[in-house]
Amino acid sequence: MSPTLHAGRRAADPAQLAERLLTGDRRALARAITLVESSHPQDQAAADTLLQAILPHTGQSTAGKKTGAIRIGISGTPGVGKSSFIERFGLFLTGQDLKVAVLAVDPSSSLSGGSILGDKTRMEQLGREPNAFIRPSPSGGSLGGVARRTREAMLLVEAAGFDVVLVETVGVGQSETTVAEMVDMFLLLLAPAGGDDLQGIKRGIMELADLVIINKADGDLLPKARLAAADYRMALQLMRPRHAEWKPEVQMVSALLNEGINDVWRIIGEYRKALDKTGALQAQRRKQAEHWLLRELQDGLLDWLRRDPAIAEELPRQQKAVAQGKITPAAAARKLLGMLRT
Repeated sequence: MSPTLHAGRRAADPAQLAERLLTGDRRALARAITLVESSHPQDQAAADTLLQAILPHTGQSTAGKKTGAIRIGISGTPGVGKSSFIERFGLFLTGQDLKVAVLAVDPSSSLSGGSILGDKTRMEQLGREPNAFIRPSPSGGSLGGVARRTREAMLLVEAAGFDVVLVETVGVGQSETTVAEMVDMFLLLLAPAGGDDLQGIKRGIMELADLVIINKADGDLLPKARLAAADYRMALQLMRPRHAEWKPEVQMVSALLNEGINDVWRIIGEYRKALDKTGALQAQRRKQAEHWLLRELQDGLLDWLRRDPAIAEELPRQQKAVAQGKITPAAAARKLLGMLRT
């Protein structure tokens, strides 16, 4: 019987898994992502060993010389056609003999905790491509529209030999800017709209965009797409770019007609070349790794607090008191943290 990742059964051998993954074994890759997503303590220890083994084969290597796969975050308003664009873009890349991994994060229900995980259905054609790998993961309610272990999943697919990593995020919101802290380039996908509709796009999201893509630029929507492109170009001129080496661009595409897709890839190449030339890309990755450490500390401390028996017993009482207005959240938090010192 093959090893499983569940409690009470034999855990995966991280050394063996790493060896298979580095050869491009897709089953090993899927299994590795499942391992790093596991919350079981035994699996977390194995995941740490696995990630340490594959780290030199990624662009996050300590040598700081390898860039590895290009990591691209794709966000957009609901109904803008993210999945259609990603499928067209992915098919274009595989047609260029590139290996493409799509890490698609599904929203977890705030009521049931479940998620749809339907990205393989929505990207059926790309899912059949031998040089494509689609991995849907539940967001688990994580802020930033990405699963908590999306960062590790990016390293795993990169070590498995994929050239392009696409991270599709959940909707657009203020907290979703988290994705920009883990990718090389942030693409913002928008529908043909301009004028007053421009006010509906949060400035924080626009400021993080390295490339704005106007999708559905076809048919009756083409004139609106042109007006929207002009509006967004003007808006970007009023904003401070993220990188001194790059001025954000606006590109119209039609996923339906497969138009403008090659221009998106061309712009991505120009962006990567510009940042590679000055070492800005590697500097950005080092900064992201440092930020990643702080986020892990925050998440780890919360997990640790929840596992403490005394705090686990007191937490519901403090939550109820906060909800009833009997105590402020700050005071309740200080009381819970004070229990750690007693």
